[in-house]
Amino acid sequence: MSENESIQTRRPDGTHRVVITGVGAVTPAGVGAEALWETLMERGCCIAPIERFDTSEYEVHIAGEVRDFDGTEHGLTKKEARRFERFVQYAIVAADEAMAQSGIDMEQEDPTRAAVIFGAGIGGIDELQNGFYTLHDKGPKRVSPLFVPTMIGNIAAGHLAIRYGMRGECIDVTTACATGAHNIGAAVRSIRHGYADMALAGGSVESVNPICIAGFANLGALAKVDDPAQASLPFDERRCGFVAGEGAGAVVLESLEHALARGAKPLAEVTGFGSTGDAYHMTAPEPSGEGIQRAMLQALSEGGFTPADLGHVNAHGTATPANDSTESHALLALCGEEEGRKVPVVSVKGTTGHTLGAAGAVEAIVTALSVANECVPPTTGFAQPDPDCPVNVLTEAKTGYPQKVALSNSLGFGGHNAVLAISPC
Repeated sequence: MSENESIQTRRPDGTHRVVITGVGAVTPAGVGAEALWETLMERGCCIAPIERFDTSEYEVHIAGEVRDFDGTEHGLTKKEARRFERFVQYAIVAADEAMAQSGIDMEQEDPTRAAVIFGAGIGGIDELQNGFYTLHDKGPKRVSPLFVPTMIGNIAAGHLAIRYGMRGECIDVTTACATGAHNIGAAVRSIRHGYADMALAGGSVESVNPICIAGFANLGALAKVDDPAQASLPFDERRCGFVAGEGAGAVVLESLEHALARGAKPLAEVTGFGSTGDAYHMTAPEPSGEGIQRAMLQALSEGGFTPADLGHVNAHGTATPANDSTESHALLALCGEEEGRKVPVVSVKGTTGHTLGAAGAVEAIVTALSVANECVPPTTGFAQPDPDCPVNVLTEAKTGYPQKVALSNSLGFGGHNAVLAISPC
């Protein structure tokens, strides 16, 4: 995109093209998108015994924790680190990285044209749990006056807007495990239709928490396996549930026109967004996969692509029996049985566990890096193909692989489906 004069900054329908100019992540792989990318390419596993609390009475003992995290080592003040919940701290650190990479100087921007669209899958569950303890043990007078503004899920978006002086749209879209993707999709639409020039978007979660682990375990959703290397096995016939992870993913989105005007070099382009609902079940995906198939087709079509153009799928791939089977059959329905079996598929969750409200953003970042670097990372944990998941799950990185478009899939409890189509610049 060096010859700015020759670049079409608008789509055929006249709306703005939207590009990614910065990414940032906090994951079980560590702080930074580079740490995540390197771990994925090495097929590393970041799942380990839970250290944050005693799990001796639990059926589940492992998770993808963000270990040794100290916000003051990554740009937060001591006051912020003391007051802000973990999901807010993760969001800030990821956002700081994305903003720095983008090169945006907010003093040179119109703050009313800068949006923050950033979600939290659960919110401040630590604060919520501790507040209940305080109320029960010590009475209502001892509950912190900051209890509500500390734990509410939208406060991450609020703090990010305050931090950078962004005074455009400021919202939090919460759709469980599709949260990160839906926030990016909402930001893309806002920029595409001219409501903003740029947006900070993504998702964050602090799910490695006593009540969360207990609830997910009792639901039967978590892998009750003590060996971390055998726990998160996306698409594998041995899979028996997901592993809880935590962290945040943040992206800076801009209209291509805005990015080029300030001399930015985009990482990738968000060429489409699909969003559908299953209207089927509180936790289970609709078995035929029609909803996720329709969202994938929406995302491709919006970018002017067909299924034949699909380079790879960064799958939701939770390692639960129902999700992986449903998603596999949705891909085959989208592309056709023969071609669908050829499309490279990766799930990040073999490395990080399921980062829930952050997953859609974290995985969109990985998808953007994949198309930019002309490769597809392998899936950690996958070794034994399941006949009910007849898709091309990679066990080794696929390099030297230019792509027109890739899809990043996210599915959430409640039947929420979100798909981002991402293309190289």
